[in-house]
Amino acid sequence: MYKILTLNNISVTGLDRLSRERYEIASEITHPDAVLVRSFKMHDWEVPATLQAIGRAGAGVNNIPVDQMTAKGIPVFNAPGANSNAVQELVLTGMLLSARNICPAWEFARQLEGDDATISKQVEAGKKDFVGFELPGKTIGVVGLGAIGIKIANTAIALGMRVIGYDPKITVQGAWKLSHEVEQAGSVDDLLCHCDFVTFHVPLVDGTKNMINAERLVNMRDNVTILNFSRAGIVNDDAVVQALDSGKVNAYVCDFPSNLLKNHPKVVTLPHLGASTMEAEDNCAIMVADQIKDYLESGNISNSVNFPTIKMAKLPDQYRLTIAHQNIPNIIGPITNAIAKAEVNILDMLNKSLNDAAYTLIDTCLLYTSPSPRD
Repeated sequence: MYKILTLNNISVTGLDRLSRERYEIASEITHPDAVLVRSFKMHDWEVPATLQAIGRAGAGVNNIPVDQMTAKGIPVFNAPGANSNAVQELVLTGMLLSARNICPAWEFARQLEGDDATISKQVEAGKKDFVGFELPGKTIGVVGLGAIGIKIANTAIALGMRVIGYDPKITVQGAWKLSHEVEQAGSVDDLLCHCDFVTFHVPLVDGTKNMINAERLVNMRDNVTILNFSRAGIVNDDAVVQALDSGKVNAYVCDFPSNLLKNHPKVVTLPHLGASTMEAEDNCAIMVADQIKDYLESGNISNSVNFPTIKMAKLPDQYRLTIAHQNIPNIIGPITNAIAKAEVNILDMLNKSLNDAAYTLIDTCLLYTSPSPRD
């Protein structure tokens, strides 16, 4: 019986992928084999000695000490793309909210007083303050062309926009899904100077922190709209507020409220709603539950952020060894020698690496020894 600890509420649709005959699942459980988590911050969490895997029901893993888990040989799984449609829809919503000044116009309408005739006169007098613009013909820059960025780029093309994308690590599979009309930028700076809108879909790492800053804002188009539904810290909020106040930036739409942002008249800030749809929560939970199940039962790895993707078919009458180890020279030899000394035959073996981590699958059976003539 595998024990699964949930550190946040996980969609029942996903948990149902783990049969109760083989899995015990609870929010309070000792000696767990795996953890399922959403936003719980695990950096100060005491790691049980029994832990074999972590499944993040979402894409970002900033709340998980990945390096520490790698050192312990614990794969960290996530669910890339499972919430992509939810985030895409919210980014498109943010574009429309800012382009048509929906939030300030709504607030204006909420403050109207008097009888209906008086309100009607106030509406006609005040609507000129909320004139917006349409999306066709505008240029949007998409930084990060993973599952979310690709959906946004393709949808923007369908809306009649010009789209410029930048992602030096785009995969071949991702490139196949991207509309041929999306233009390629040579750098972030090359992209930013051409855009009426810019949206970010990258992880928060040293190379992406403060990607929008005071220096880059100077070279961006006047009246640009900045959208950040990725991570707080990718956009330097202080620099953007100064640019909003000066009139350089038209609007800032993000998913990360703060005291600096929440009351600014040109900021639309939402309470981290990017993946907050029932469909996205179900999709993320299903994906990560399937990955945890495949790992615990077969040793296969897919969508791990710290260990390589590795899959090998497993026959019922075989014994499987799974070995997480450092990616260093001459490590496979001692492993196979130890197996041979134990008089165990290797039927199949696969080894892969990712950065400093490596992982080996070995299928074995006991060596068959012919009976002695004297037996």
